[in-house]
Amino acid sequence: MKVSATSALLGLSLMALAAGSAFAQAQPVTPPKPQTPTPAPIGQAKPTTPPPQTPAPAQPPAPTTPPQPPPPFPAGAKIAFINPQRIFQESADGKAALTRVNAVMGKKQTELQARQKALQDNQQKLQASGSVMSDAARGQLEKEIEKQQLELQRFQQDAQAEIQELQNEVQSEFARKVQPLIDQMAKEKGLQMIFNAGDAGFAWVDAGLDLSPEIIKKLDASKGGTAPKP
Repeated sequence: MKVSATSALLGLSLMALAAGSAFAQAQPVTPPKPQTPTPAPIGQAKPTTPPPQTPAPAQPPAPTTPPQPPPPFPAGAKIAFINPQRIFQESADGKAALTRVNAVMGKKQTELQARQKALQDNQQKLQASGSVMSDAARGQLEKEIEKQQLELQRFQQDAQAEIQELQNEVQSEFARKVQPLIDQMAKEKGLQMIFNAGDAGFAWVDAGLDLSPEIIKKLDASKGGTAPKP
């Protein structure tokens, strides 16, 4: 019985996408109380500024080792494995997908920061001038702050849901492109089983059994090998 690797690919971890959780975790910032500087005791000398340090001379970069070609696939082998994480990170499709998601995340993060700044400004205004405001003005400002807090919470939830949906879409698209290549290589090499290295937990394995480099090469060479733009 042939077991599809699609489910394994759908479960792969997109490292750069983890930042999306920041929308669910971020909370309105309460402005800190102003700090009054403590004067130095009378007669005590002011701290002197240390003289600038002469920067150490730059060291020449260490020589880089040229990448080694992947080991050959063992003749007669009937099993192999793939590393979905590596395929995603190193393929043109995976890099394009990360760029796509990061662009959306960056846009949401910018809007989130703007909303937090507007809320913080009003909180500081209430803290600094609330005691001298009229009851009507103070009440209006408090309502505005409450409204901003509610809208900020909703924005965080909506942004998180949108990013999660995009992650699922990207993973599904990537799996649909990779799965046929896995099937093709299994037939070409006469394999009986292909493991997912992320789940298999190998104690030791011949590096030549890793099909990831070949799949990356085939994926990059295939037509339409870039993820669609947002």
